[in-house]
Order: sequence, then structure tokens, then C-alpha cells
Amino acid sequence: WARVIEIVKELATSKAEEWGKLEFEETKIGRLEHKIEKLQIVKLVPGLEWLRPYGLSGDHGITLEEQTPFGVIGAITPVTHSVPTIAGNIISMVAAGNAVVFNPHPGGARCAAVAVRAINEAVQAALGIEHLVCTIAEPSLASFDALCRNEWIRLLCVTGGPGVGA
Repeated sequence: WARVIEIVKELATSKAEEWGKLEFEETKIGRLEHKIEKLQIVKLVPGLEWLRPYGLSGDHGITLEEQTPFGVIGAITPVTHSVPTIAGNIISMVAAGNAVVFNPHPGGARCAAVAVRAINEAVQAALGIEHLVCTIAEPSLASFDALCRNEWIRLLCVTGGPGVGA
């Protein structure tokens, strides 16, 4: 998983200007320089270094705490900063051993698809892993509902405004 995280960080940094412009042009929200900066700081998102087993022994026995993956996480991204959210989520989720399906805000679906495609292509080229990260082609409230009800989705990660919380 370390190599996947490295790939995501490298792409977010090297494509920050390209992806930031694409997102700004699609969403018409925020400031271009902020979108670029958010992608450049993805390199600071912690990955595997925060996941450590914890062990304790004492008079009452031994305790071992280890994290286990959920499997597939369903993730909802906001229109305001879709691509940086995707990159950061991938780092955190893959570090924990999960795959992820994104249902981006429809207003940022095109830039989300571009980033997910580039990440998947790089991961497949480097590691031979296909479709570790997916995105819904035409996201909607109906696709959000289907994602929430899917038996294979064991955890949801929702980033957004009141529309997704309602």
C-alpha cells in the first residue's frame, strides 16, 4: 500500500496545476490558486505511518489492538474541492487496506473522473492492481442512495454540505 500512497502523492503534486484548473473550470467555485495549493499539500496527508498495532501486557493478560480493513468504502466528495478530497481519501483508505468507490458531487464529476482514471492507470502500471479506486460515471442522489444500500460497501465517508447530510 505504500507504493499506492506514493503514487497518489506524486500525481497530486505533479498535476496540481492541471487538475486545479480543470476543477476550477468545471465547478466555477473558489479560487484557482487555492485548488492548486490543496493538491500540492496532499503530500502531507498521513498514510501508513499512523497505523500501528498496540500491545499491552499486565496482570490480567495480553491485549493486542490491530486495525483491519473494511473492504470497500463508499465515499462522497464535495463540489468545492473534489480532487483534493479524492486524493486525501485514497491515501487514508488504501493505507488501511481498503478499496474505494467515489460518488462525487455531480458538479465536480468530470474532474473527479480524470483524477481517478490517472491514479488507476498509474497504480496498474506500477503494481498491476486494477480498479482499486472507482468513481461513478454519472453521480446523482439515486447513485448515492444505491451506494449507501450496497451490501459490499461496509463504511461510508461523506464530505459535503447539508444536501448529503439531510
